[in-house]
Amino acid sequence: MRFAEPNLLFFLIAPALAIVFFIVGIWLRKRLISRLGTGKVVEAQLRRPSPYLRAAKSILLVLGLALLVFATARPQYGGRVQQLKKRGIDVVVALDFSKSMLAQDVRPNRLERAKLELAGFIKKLTGDRIGLVAFAGDTMRFPLTTDYTAAVTFWKDLTPYDMPVGGTAIGKALNAANAMLFDNRDEDDVSKALKSRSKVIILLTDGEDHIGTPVDVSKEIAKNGVKVFTVGIGSDSPELIPRYLDDGTAMGYQKDNNGEYITTSLSAENEDTLKQIAANTQGRYFRAGSDLSGLQAVVDEIRNMKQSEVESRKTVLYDEVFQWFLLPAILFLLLAFLLPDRRVK
Repeated sequence: MRFAEPNLLFFLIAPALAIVFFIVGIWLRKRLISRLGTGKVVEAQLRRPSPYLRAAKSILLVLGLALLVFATARPQYGGRVQQLKKRGIDVVVALDFSKSMLAQDVRPNRLERAKLELAGFIKKLTGDRIGLVAFAGDTMRFPLTTDYTAAVTFWKDLTPYDMPVGGTAIGKALNAANAMLFDNRDEDDVSKALKSRSKVIILLTDGEDHIGTPVDVSKEIAKNGVKVFTVGIGSDSPELIPRYLDDGTAMGYQKDNNGEYITTSLSAENEDTLKQIAANTQGRYFRAGSDLSGLQAVVDEIRNMKQSEVESRKTVLYDEVFQWFLLPAILFLLLAFLLPDRRVK
């Protein structure tokens, strides 16, 4: 036996005090009568309620109040473990659309291979909401949804040349992803319930950042309980960046203002940045590899998060037995009200 509201048992002090006052009252009455004369003679001369009926009424009243307090405290019996329904998590994938992602150290290039692998990842989701952020110097967003087909279509034909601002701003991408996870513009009872979901950002990039301080941004994100998993794409050796016309025709490689070829690599410095971002949010860093196998490791991490959440949501259910106390309480209080004070002559 247990009580769901044990703090309410404090009110048992009321019937306990009633018992004390009743006993003290009987003692005082007998003491007073003894001063007036022989107890039986005085009792016979006094026209007053029967002490026995008064005692019965008081006992019924005290028992009724006590049982009512027990019923209000919600007594429970038994106990069985039940696992609550499996919940999904909220995932925002931020994919680098800077021109360096056109490097072909991952076939056919970093960006297209990432989009291909992400399409497979998104289709494996079950009950999770997915949001997408395409970023270069600025961001383009696709809001959280469970329509996985629409999500995959969002950036299917998107290229670095479609981005409004060039360069790479990882900090902006993280801020955009974090804002999507906590967007409550259409808040209702359903969206309030979704707040309790675990929240994850998956950042896929070659790590080159030209704007801002993404490590500092990750520290702010961590305050919201969001985990960031970073995936570094590319090789550690310099790679040329292909250049394309608007119709998709290849036109050599990217050059700087001095006519020198621009190269890109997943340098040790870039990897350190991605590792710090992940570490600040209790996430993990993965190196994608030439086949983007690192993305599968992220899938496994998210699967483990969901399993951990399910296990933590096991609960013990008890049978409510307040009626065992409530019905007798009502009966006793009713009898206390109906019982007469005087003997029927």
